[in-house]
Amino acid sequence: MKLVTYTYAGKTQLGIFQNNNIWPTQQLHHELPDNMLAFLQGGEPLMEIAKNIDNQLKNNPNILEPIRVSDVKLEAPVPNPTSCRDGYAFRQHVAAARRNRGVPMIEEFDQYPIFYFTNHNAIQGPGEIYCMPDHFQKLDFELEAAVVIGKKGRNIKASEADSYIAGYMIMNDMSARTLQMEEMLLNLGPAKGKDFSTVIGPYFVTPDELESFKIPAKDGHTGNNYNLPMKCWVNGILVSEGSVGDMDWTFAEIIERCAYGADILPGDVIGSGTVGTGCFLELNGTGLLNDKNFKPQWLQAGDVVEMEIEGLGRLSNTIIKEESDFSILALKKIQSK
Repeated sequence: MKLVTYTYAGKTQLGIFQNNNIWPTQQLHHELPDNMLAFLQGGEPLMEIAKNIDNQLKNNPNILEPIRVSDVKLEAPVPNPTSCRDGYAFRQHVAAARRNRGVPMIEEFDQYPIFYFTNHNAIQGPGEIYCMPDHFQKLDFELEAAVVIGKKGRNIKASEADSYIAGYMIMNDMSARTLQMEEMLLNLGPAKGKDFSTVIGPYFVTPDELESFKIPAKDGHTGNNYNLPMKCWVNGILVSEGSVGDMDWTFAEIIERCAYGADILPGDVIGSGTVGTGCFLELNGTGLLNDKNFKPQWLQAGDVVEMEIEGLGRLSNTIIKEESDFSILALKKIQSK
C-alpha cells in the first residue's frame, strides 16, 4: 500500500495512492483519520483496514471517485514526524569520504551503527526548498532511504525490529557543508549545516509492497534488506547511483540502537545515511583525488534535484534562494592574539 499526504481545495489530508490516483482515507472508512500521525498512532487495526481497502481499490478503483495526483500538491508523507534521526549505514560512502580526506577508515564503523537527531520541524515533501544565502556555501544533497516507525517500543532487539517499521520513503538530507564543517571542528553536530531542510516522499510504502525485492542482509548483520536501485539527477544529469541493498547496517540494527534505553514512537522517521556516491561532498572529493583539475560542483539556486528509488517513487525539488542579507557565518567572533 502507498499513502500520500496532499493538499487539495485548501485542505491537507491523507490518501491511498494508486496509479496516479488518490482516494481520501477519511472518505473510504469512518475509522480512518485524515492525517498520517493519527493513522500511525492507531496501530495495526487501522493499518489492516487501510490495506483491505487498498486491495479492494486495486480490484475495483470505481468504489469512490479518485483525485488525480496532478490536481493536488503532494506534501511530506509524514509532515509532522515525532522525531527524525539519520543513520550512517553505507560503508562505501564513509570509506570514500575518509579516503578523500586522506584519513584511514574508522574501525568503529563496523562495530556499531550510529545516528544523529535532525530537525523534525524542517521536514518537507516534493516542491521548493528555500535556502538562506549561507546555505549556498557548498550546498549539497544526500541520497538516502528512510523508514517510519509504526508502534511504540523500547529496548528492541534487531531480530524483532523490522516489525516496528510501518513504511519506507525516499529521503534527501539537505546539507550546507561550510556550516556543517565549521561547527563539527568543535566535535558537536551536525546542526546548522542540516537543520534547514530534510525532504521525504513522495509517498509512504508499506513493507509488503517490497517483498519481491528482499535480499539477505550482509554477512554478520541482522534484519531485512532490499535490492532497491537508487538514483539522483541534478538538472536532468545523473550524478549518483547505488542501492538500498548496499546498506551494511540494516534498519533493524539502527532501530535496535535507537531504542536502547529510549522509546521509539509511531511517526518517528529514521534515515539510512548517504548511499555511496550519494552527495557532492563525496563526488567532489573523489574527483579531486583523481584529477587535480576537477571542478567541484554544489547546488545552486534554480537547480532541480530528482531522486528515485525503485518501489519508493521519484522525489523532485527545486532549490530557491531566500532574499536576505542575514549571515550566520558573519556572526563568528574574532579574537586578536
